[in-house]
Amino acid sequence: MTLIIGMVWDTGVVVTADSRASGGYIMHEETKIYPIYQGKGQSEIDLAVVGGSGNSALVKQGASLIEKEFLGWLRAAGKRRNPNDEELDEIVATLEARFMARYADLRNNGISVDTELLLASLSSTGEPRLYVFDDHGIANPLHKVPGYALLGMGSVTGGQLLLRLLGYSPGYQGDLGLLSAFVLDAVSEIDPSVSPFLGDSLMIRFDENRQKVSMGPLTAVALKSYKANVSKRKEMLMKLWQLADLVGEDEVFQKLESLFKRSKLKEAEAGSNPSDKVHES
Repeated sequence: MTLIIGMVWDTGVVVTADSRASGGYIMHEETKIYPIYQGKGQSEIDLAVVGGSGNSALVKQGASLIEKEFLGWLRAAGKRRNPNDEELDEIVATLEARFMARYADLRNNGISVDTELLLASLSSTGEPRLYVFDDHGIANPLHKVPGYALLGMGSVTGGQLLLRLLGYSPGYQGDLGLLSAFVLDAVSEIDPSVSPFLGDSLMIRFDENRQKVSMGPLTAVALKSYKANVSKRKEMLMKLWQLADLVGEDEVFQKLESLFKRSKLKEAEAGSNPSDKVHES
């Protein structure tokens, strides 16, 4: 089973996943998100992040097909650059056609398809893109509305509910890396098929300083901080509920409103974006 979370965050998309997979009664750890890039160091071209839930073999085949399509486009383009908006649309349309044909052929041969694939990418103009290919191969664009994607059984056992309760919506102001880690960790407490957050997270974003698309995992510092802060936020939510029982909702709400006003002033003074600091480039 799986829980994969993709969220549009400022000038990029962050993708976070659990790492628990099952084969019958046996649980094991497995990578569920894959970076797509070409080259190394300064010459590296970061193209996309792929994640998948369902049949493990079909997920890996799907990730390989997406990688071949992006790298094939890069070779045909003749220049080391990211696709523009129209070219990215064409890549997604080509992938959709190939997945639809592939899945139809499998079904015609009596093979069930229970696979979803997530694709996160950026155009050369810095526009974040987030798609989910369903079990018929159809690409659903999610980067504008609702601005996030949840894949796997973990979305049913708590992922959607937690995002709703915590007030997520497009334009959410806050650390979406921490939010996705919190959701994954909380779901793992009630769904044994989902592992706790172990740091499997990639972000693809537009680097304003280098004026290029950049991709990387969580930094070691951010991973340590996330693990500690996820635990603290769970405790805070429980204490907030208990406090409302003790002093009443109105008093708690007034105190929170006061804190919010002060935090808005600090935010305006700081003017920083946490998405620039928690993932490597």
